[in-house]
Amino acid sequence: MRPQKALKIDLNGEYPCPCRRKGHLIPIALTDAFGCNRCQQIFVVSDSGDTIEQLSTHYPYKPAWRWTGKHWNRAYSNWRAHYLPIAIVMILVPLVIWLPLALHSPGSNIIIWALVAVVLAMLPALIVWLAYRR
Repeated sequence: MRPQKALKIDLNGEYPCPCRRKGHLIPIALTDAFGCNRCQQIFVVSDSGDTIEQLSTHYPYKPAWRWTGKHWNRAYSNWRAHYLPIAIVMILVPLVIWLPLALHSPGSNIIIWALVAVVLAMLPALIVWLAYRR
């Protein structure tokens, strides 16, 4: 299924709220902005006229949406959704490669190899924890 093309946003039209709270975006007079009648958020239309950004947010990256004619789609990809699969791959690949080598190496201490494998596995877990704590 192909993504639908974004349409220009009519500054005099009404749209559903992209926050999924069953509200409606109503144009704010004399501005290029919309206000939601349910969640009280303000959304500003971009210069290109095809995206809106949430104005009053506490996050450093403002969420933005594109109108497809029926519903809103996220304008920017959300990298946070991909942190967990990347971290799992970063943990499993070294363990799958490292542990068999450690177990079959002659004359080595298995406890040292296991500790090194655990430390290597904890590093990506720390990265994911730092990314998600925000």
